[in-house]
Amino acid sequence: MEGVQTARTFTRLHPTARRLIAARAFLAVAQGIGVVDLTLYLKALHWSGAAIGGVLTAAGLFGSLLILFVGVLSDRTGRKPFLLVYQGMMVLSGLAATATANPAVLGTVIVVAGFGRGQSGASGPFSPAEQAWLAAVVPRSDRGNVFSINNAVGFFGMALGALIGGTTVLWQDQLPGALAFRPLFLLMALISGICGLIILGAPAEPRHAALAPKPSERGERDDDRAITAQENQRILKLSLISVLNGLAVGLTGPMMAYWFALKFGASTSEIGATISLGFLLTGLSSLFTGWLAQRYGMVRSVVWLRIVGTALMVLVPLMPAFWLASGVYVVRSALSRGTQGARSALSASITRDQRRGLSVSINALSMRLPSAAGPTISGWMLDANALALPFYVTAALQLLYALLYGRMFREYDKPEVGEPTAAGRGGLRGGEGVGADREQLPGHDRSLPG
Repeated sequence: MEGVQTARTFTRLHPTARRLIAARAFLAVAQGIGVVDLTLYLKALHWSGAAIGGVLTAAGLFGSLLILFVGVLSDRTGRKPFLLVYQGMMVLSGLAATATANPAVLGTVIVVAGFGRGQSGASGPFSPAEQAWLAAVVPRSDRGNVFSINNAVGFFGMALGALIGGTTVLWQDQLPGALAFRPLFLLMALISGICGLIILGAPAEPRHAALAPKPSERGERDDDRAITAQENQRILKLSLISVLNGLAVGLTGPMMAYWFALKFGASTSEIGATISLGFLLTGLSSLFTGWLAQRYGMVRSVVWLRIVGTALMVLVPLMPAFWLASGVYVVRSALSRGTQGARSALSASITRDQRRGLSVSINALSMRLPSAAGPTISGWMLDANALALPFYVTAALQLLYALLYGRMFREYDKPEVGEPTAAGRGGLRGGEGVGADREQLPGHDRSLPG
């Protein structure tokens, strides 16, 4: 029944939202391949754990430099061009990784384009433009559900990609060692090209999504400043606690394939199957989170599932066998990462549309900077044979994040006065940004504009 309802929700979405979700599905397949194969490819090229972690850290730092500019500029110039640029970068990166194993070339495509990083189909440092564009065509009351569907689609794509990433065994006799990974890098480039075509066909953005209205009267300017001050407070609170989550994610996520190979000697196919199953269950968990968000609120759903996921994180390094450790990790990932859609919906709902890209960018930046440091730190820990320490630090950080998140943003689970439900609107199409741009933010006086 839930699957039927999800399908009906998708068909009622604005055409732009449908294209953005479809592009995310394809891109997620490419990223799923990369998240399995990139670190194992570098390991096959005899890179150390510290070197692998270091290049992933550099990629995170470079992406952080881009992410704030993307959000601010996309609010002014529109979001579509930024997503097309990202897909072009991914195509070129896949072709470069196929053509050579030169460390300088590989380091460049990993750092500049974020090649090989698993981001559940999001557009890397250009994701603020993607999220802001999606939020502009989905009313706020539906965002928890729609963003969770978008998140689920990404994880389903990652699951398929991770399975594909484990197929190197099929041709490793013809392409031995590191060469076995090259055909999959070429496939990643092809998929990114398909994503670019999907985005290229999206309807043109409305003017109000690219340009903010300018208040003319003195009273309106004063009201606008008051709203802006309230929005800034929310942005600051969310960004501060996102630092905790970012560091936690960076400590474990990017290095899991390497950790499984190091601790248990797991093969590429075993790791690929594990990560694929994790992404598949995460997609289902994301749909479940969307259901929870509709009924109990997007903040409560995040807190509940994150606390359970934190407890499971502690158990992963205690498991004595690969199948036990991978099983616990799969369930933990499903519960914790399944909340990503609801968290994205919140970050896109704490400001008006004309500042939405800025809000999403700052929140993403506050996660990416500490996340960028995570692989280097965990790489040192793993090289020092402290194989359990990254998991314990991650669990502590994510528990603190969940508690603060619930305390600071619980008002977003309260129903809005005067906003019709999805059923009352008769669907989710409405029009470009209808319901999104006229929304009422918690704490705003209804007499104020926006």
